[in-house]
Order: sequence, then C-alpha cells, then structure tokens
Amino acid sequence: MAKYKMQLTPEQEAILNGAEGEVKAKIMETLVMFGDMFGATKLVPVTHGQGHLVTSFGIGLLKPLFSTMDKLIAGGMKAEGGFSVDPRPLDYANVKCNALERLVFDKILYSKQAMYEEQLKKVGLTGGSKFTCACYLDEVGNQPKAGDVLSWAESSAVVYANSVLGARCNRNSGMIDLFGSIIGYVPYFGLVTDEGRKATWKVYVKTTKKPEAQILGSAVGMKVMEDVPYVYGLDKFIGDELNDENKAYLKDFGAATASNGAVGLYHIDNLTPEAKAQGEKLLAENCREYVIDDAELERVYKSYPVMWKKKDKKADLCFIGCPHLTYAQLYDWTDKIAAGLKASGRKKVAVRTVLTTAPDVAEKFKKTAGYEKLKATGAKLSSICPLMYTNNPLTKMHRIMTSSNKLRTYSAARYYKDEEILAMITGKEGR
Repeated sequence: MAKYKMQLTPEQEAILNGAEGEVKAKIMETLVMFGDMFGATKLVPVTHGQGHLVTSFGIGLLKPLFSTMDKLIAGGMKAEGGFSVDPRPLDYANVKCNALERLVFDKILYSKQAMYEEQLKKVGLTGGSKFTCACYLDEVGNQPKAGDVLSWAESSAVVYANSVLGARCNRNSGMIDLFGSIIGYVPYFGLVTDEGRKATWKVYVKTTKKPEAQILGSAVGMKVMEDVPYVYGLDKFIGDELNDENKAYLKDFGAATASNGAVGLYHIDNLTPEAKAQGEKLLAENCREYVIDDAELERVYKSYPVMWKKKDKKADLCFIGCPHLTYAQLYDWTDKIAAGLKASGRKKVAVRTVLTTAPDVAEKFKKTAGYEKLKATGAKLSSICPLMYTNNPLTKMHRIMTSSNKLRTYSAARYYKDEEILAMITGKEGR
C-alpha cells in the first residue's frame, strides 16, 4: 500500500492484496491507481447497483478489450447488480447498407460483435433489450435515485444522471465503468464529492423564445468545457417542474454540453433537484459568466462545419434520436412528420429517415397506433447507435443530416434545427 496515496478499508486492502483472487486484485489495483491520478482520498460504495457500460461495439481491433473480458470471465468476475450498455452499431433491417458497407461492417469493423455480446452477458449484461444510451428512461428501468453513487460511463447518461436525477458519477472511461460495478466501489473525487458539484460558471439565458436544446447545450459546452455551469433564465421558458417534456429537453441539452464540451453536471435554476434544494449555495467563489442571447445562439449554429463532399446537395439519410428518443418524443416526431407530409401533399418522407429509441421504448411504441402511423410515412424505427454507424469512412459516401449535436460532433453528419429537419423530410422545404 505504500505506493498508493488512497486510504483503503481493511476489506478493500485485503482485495488489493489478493484475498479474493488475482483477477479481483488487479481490478482493485486499477481503480486505486485511477483514483490516485485524480487525487481521490478513498473509495466509496456504489449505491445504485446497476451499472451502465459505454462499450457496446465489437470492433475487431479492440483485442485488449476482448482479452480483458476473457480474463474477467475466467476469474468468475461479474457485476452482481447487472448493467445496461450503449446501443448496437448495426440494424440491417431498418438502416439498410449497400453490399460494400455490409462487407466492411461484418468482416472488418464489427466482426467481433456477436462474440463480444456473449462476453457482455457473462459479466452481467441485464438482458438483450438493454442496449441504449438512455438507460435511465422509465421503460428501460436503470434509473438511480438522488444521491446514489454510480459506476457508469457514456457521457450523455452520466450528465443526465448527475443533473436531472441528482445521482453522483464521474465521467468514467470504458472498463472503469465495469470495474467499479464488479468491485462495488468507485474513487471519491470530482462529481462524486460535494465540492466537485459546485458551479464555476453562471450562464444567463436571455433569448426571446425557448432555445433549441441542442444548440443551447452546444453553446454551454463549448464555453465551459469540463466545468459545472449554473444556468439562469431557462425556467422562464420551460417552467420549474421536471415533467416528461422537460426531462426530454434536458436530455438533449445535456448530451450537447457533454459532447461539444466535457460537461458532466449542470444545474438549472429553479428546476434541477440540487438547484431547487440549494440554490446559489451551489456556486463556487469567483464564478465566470456567460450570456446567451439570440445572436449568440445563431453564432454558435452558424459555426458548425459542413463536412459533406457535395455541400450544395440535399441529404440522403436523416437520423433523429441521439441520445435515444423518449416515448413522448417518438410520438411527437411521428405526429409532426405525418402532419407535415399531409400539408405538403406527400405520402412518404422525402429523405430516408430513421428515428432511434431504446429497445424497450420501441416495443412499447409498436403496440400503439402511433407505430402504424410512423410506418405509413416511410420513416424507420430503430435502436441503433447512429454515432457508431456513422463513425467510419464509408458513411462519408452519404450526406447524413441530424438534429443531434452529439452526432454532428463525432461524425460527418450535418446539423439542422428541428424545424429545418422536419421541412426537408416532409418535402415542405422551398414551398
């Protein structure tokens, strides 16, 4: 223990010294070393037993990942509380690929997908439907309580859990999320601590109308980066109740802050749980300030690069839902697309369109008349990860558009506002 700074309990020290086997000792050592790097003083118990893993894709080049998984399985290691995992990268039934793309996906890029999913099951994957970045949705069931300590990764899930649910989790990397779930402890630093949850930025929303969540989140993320913002003025537009509509709004806002910056926690004045309970007590000393008005939002929007080779051409594929759509968002988009098509005199969408949501949400939706309505428009419903599907050179052959700032950031997809997306896919553009 002399080489580590962290103070461990006798039980934790025994695990580190091999009392429960070599594999578990290595997991504990990794967590201790990880905590030491960030100045953690101790390990604290994970109080929400169900984890969430970011690594859901069987990329053939990830040999160290598969080897580590084999060692965990051989050592009898398992996350006893189970875990959900990010979405699958492929869905040929609903997101069709040409022959070349399918060859590359199956034989090269995601050649280990089936094997890796078997590994995930052996170390604690809760079930075959738990592939989603929005594990906290009611239908999925992996929803921690305020104050719970988590061992999660996936930036959009972590920022939602911290901010909207009031749980506590750092922005962990892949495998650290699983290790914490197996051991049942995480290092005590950063967003797990009271001090680390204090805001160092005051953000003032002074727009004339409700800002688009994705652009507002993008503006905040690019300005504050990994810091914690306290946002004033947003409650003027969305109120002070965490209803389903506002949770969906904050889901998309948070995902943009986390991907366009590195935000792991935000506070919304009069709305998010810690802000309601503590108010300006959450502010650290000497906070910096950032004012967002209409002009600033438009500046941010206009700054996004267009990475299509043929920039003047129209899109040939549209993804809506990154992070995955909520049940209410899915219904809302279905109604808007159907109404838009009727208004433009079309029967089918003008651009190949894929709406993505969690498998459990999709199954619920498929039992309703809304699903038949969506199918009639020609749009597809999928639980794919748009990011992993698009994050390869071949998809640059397509002109993909999206209303997700996360997807825009990590791929060559082009960002449009919701109203612009709707106009293009329903054929109303230019009318």
